[in-house]
Amino acid sequence: MTEQHHHQSTRGEPRVALVTCAELSDLDPDERLLFAPLTGRGVSVTVAVWDDPAVDWAAYDLVVIRSPWDYALRRDEFVAWADTVPRLVNPADVVRWNTDKRYLGELSAAGVPTVPTGWVLPGESWEPPATHGEYVVKPAVSAGSQDTGRYDLADPGHRELATAHVRRLSRAGRVTMVQPYLTAVDTAGETALLYLAGPDGLRFSHAIRKGPMLTGPDLGPDGLYKVEDISSRAATPDQLAVAERALAAVPGGSERLLYARVDLIPGPDGSPVLVELELTEPSLFLGYADGAPGRLAEAILTHLSHPR
Repeated sequence: MTEQHHHQSTRGEPRVALVTCAELSDLDPDERLLFAPLTGRGVSVTVAVWDDPAVDWAAYDLVVIRSPWDYALRRDEFVAWADTVPRLVNPADVVRWNTDKRYLGELSAAGVPTVPTGWVLPGESWEPPATHGEYVVKPAVSAGSQDTGRYDLADPGHRELATAHVRRLSRAGRVTMVQPYLTAVDTAGETALLYLAGPDGLRFSHAIRKGPMLTGPDLGPDGLYKVEDISSRAATPDQLAVAERALAAVPGGSERLLYARVDLIPGPDGSPVLVELELTEPSLFLGYADGAPGRLAEAILTHLSHPR
């Protein structure tokens, strides 16, 4: 059964669906922290799988995307599904824009400091840069760090593996992104800034540190997502400033969003640069900040009472 009810619905209670995939049919432990604060606020909560044809999405007052992490190989189907769901957050047009990481080019053009990124379209040839250094190769549509590898281009073997990685993605009809590996992540880690909706738009909630995850070339599938090394972190003014610039550049305005996650790494000069702006199905790391599950529940109530 792919719809799971976590509160007995009664007349007048708002109904909220939390969207996941069949492989995580009861969400992951961090996301389950949302159940108690929602039901405690009088909300009927259901967990539903996005591609289950039996789900009546119109029956819900709000449909909240959480962990449909199997969509990467069928993004067109996922985006088409989003277009059919009334009262979806984040909205379907944001899902369409944000599930293809070519949005990074738009944010860079808008003045947001981002990791320099090259793009290889299906059928295009690609040669590793002549300059040595480490590079990251990954698909433009991905979730959970799947199909992502790190390559040291001073190593002839790695150059061959990087070329083969791009070729493999191209053969599968996928756009490839190639980025320099920012070595500061090995010491500083990656900082994720979490924003949740308030009455007047997104508000900063909390931040976490992710340890380095990419240890070498992509060696093929190893699960739905890679296990992350997470700890709490205080956001700096520089990080908050970059996050605000990124959110200000979201098409249609960030005030429509229920949540946002801004992933940053120190660039070569130490200033934060954007790695990803996660607006579709980000882990929100609710267990790493006091009150975060309650703040997300309040954000959901805000969207229920003031649809955007």
